[in-house]
Amino acid sequence: MTDCIDAWTHILPKHYFAKLQTMGSASGRLKRWLTLKTLFDLDERFRVMDRFPGYRQFLTPSLPPVEDLADGHAATDLARLMNDELAELVAAHPDRFAGWCGALSLIDPAAAVKEVDRLTKMGSAGAQIITSIRGEPLDAPRFQPVFDALAAHGLSVWLHPARGPHVADYPTEDRSKFEIWWAFGWPYESSAAMARLVFSGLFDRHPDLRIITHHLGAMIPFFAGRIAQGWGKQMGTRTPDSDADLLPKPLKRTPSEYFKLFYGDTALSGSASATRCGLDFFGNDRVMFGTDFPYDAEGGAILIRETQRSLDELLLLKSVRSKIDRDNLLAFITRKP
Repeated sequence: MTDCIDAWTHILPKHYFAKLQTMGSASGRLKRWLTLKTLFDLDERFRVMDRFPGYRQFLTPSLPPVEDLADGHAATDLARLMNDELAELVAAHPDRFAGWCGALSLIDPAAAVKEVDRLTKMGSAGAQIITSIRGEPLDAPRFQPVFDALAAHGLSVWLHPARGPHVADYPTEDRSKFEIWWAFGWPYESSAAMARLVFSGLFDRHPDLRIITHHLGAMIPFFAGRIAQGWGKQMGTRTPDSDADLLPKPLKRTPSEYFKLFYGDTALSGSASATRCGLDFFGNDRVMFGTDFPYDAEGGAILIRETQRSLDELLLLKSVRSKIDRDNLLAFITRKP
């Protein structure tokens, strides 16, 4: 395996994980995660990593989102605990971990802004933000100061999808069936959040803000033609019964141009064709090697191996492969205040 840095690997640090086990709101997921030792056991994690020479990781917080675990100050304290431990892990193992992004609780945006200031001082590359906060969209005005603070400090955003089975597939039902809520619901969450951020004018306010989207932009690359046609310069067809308040507002550029400002990781469970689609859309400079480690039956080994295989199948130029494997991430996490 060539030298690479995995741009999206989840972890539950020791003390944070212990805290979670005392919280009833996390008990259901933790029953499954207790068997996934690489998520919280460093020795197990390192054993898997050692199977792939030249492989290092960039650490990101694991779900559940802190906003789903606690309220108010308790959620803010959880984020601070996660961030303290992530900073300690990277400092203690620089040969294993190339950096980290922190957690924020957007329940209290003012507290989140303060935590962004602290992340800057702690050496974090940015923050992981969930695609909606308890069902509230990220373009809600009260969240704008958080994005303003991240942009002001030159920090980057890891945009992670989240949706539970309580979000039904159809209005006539109460819950999602057949685990559609994560298989297709999560890509939809990412795509919807990206669209809301685009049409909110975020990139007009902060043209240098860098946002990486999990699973290589989700639905966006595949539906690039639909985006260009439906959200073209004329912003689609305005029918007589259209509600003007629900239609996109004019932007300085076409929506397609804004969607291409996002970045994506290769966490596609080994699909070479999907990876090719994402590369064609975002370009070679905005795609990073990422696996979603350790969520597989081998504690992350399958995802690393299959992601590597999918990239090998594309027969990329060596210079392009180096960008994806390492260089794009290193540029992404370099602060540009």
